[in-house]
Amino acid sequence: MSDESRTAIRAFIVENFLFGDDSQPLANDLSLIDNDLIDSTGILELVGFLEERFAISIADADIVPANLDTIDRIAGFIARKQTA
Repeated sequence: MSDESRTAIRAFIVENFLFGDDSQPLANDLSLIDNDLIDSTGILELVGFLEERFAISIADADIVPANLDTIDRIAGFIARKQTA
């Protein structure tokens, strides 16, 4: 998992779901779903961003919290998809 991936993911989340307000720290292990930072529509926006930014294809079966609930999980998921 690269810091570059985490930085890009964090920037997308801050810009699109926190409306540019990065005054609160966004921990890599903070649950985006449990903390109401992202909803089902937001997940779809996130998936679109990830597919475009990281040149990966995300199957419907991959759209689960185990892959997309925290910045760390997202970065790990991207790394696995890119090496597959």
